[in-house]
Amino acid sequence: MSQIISFSANNKFANSLDDMIEASGYQNRSRFLRDAALLFTELKQRGDLENMDDDEILEGHLIVYYQHSAEGKRHGIERKLIDLRHSTLLEVNSYNHSCLKHSHSCVDIMQAIGPAKAYRHVIEELQNTHYVDKVTFVSAPMREEGCC
Repeated sequence: MSQIISFSANNKFANSLDDMIEASGYQNRSRFLRDAALLFTELKQRGDLENMDDDEILEGHLIVYYQHSAEGKRHGIERKLIDLRHSTLLEVNSYNHSCLKHSHSCVDIMQAIGPAKAYRHVIEELQNTHYVDKVTFVSAPMREEGCC
């Protein structure tokens, strides 16, 4: 069931709201405002990964874009990804590898749970690995109750 919520805003903000929504890729103002409020609340409560308490437990997806390499299987990124999946730093519950033909990249996505300190360590190590293009962490939203 939906509920209508309204708020007041100054003219400058109100006039730029639709531009922000469009630039963000949303087609629905209510969903944009809902997601923005949830993200803002999460950032205010938990902070971003860099500023979270070391022991804060996070669940989400670690996304690693990289290039395959001949030495990667023994010493580089591929070895590090295998080691990470079998380490005790993070509990990796799901793992997926895809080849992105259009962008000529590989992407590995790991659904994991662990402390913020471990995520920071893993991300820093992966970012400083040869042939890694990008490392991103997407935190799962925190809810008190839900489907699972």
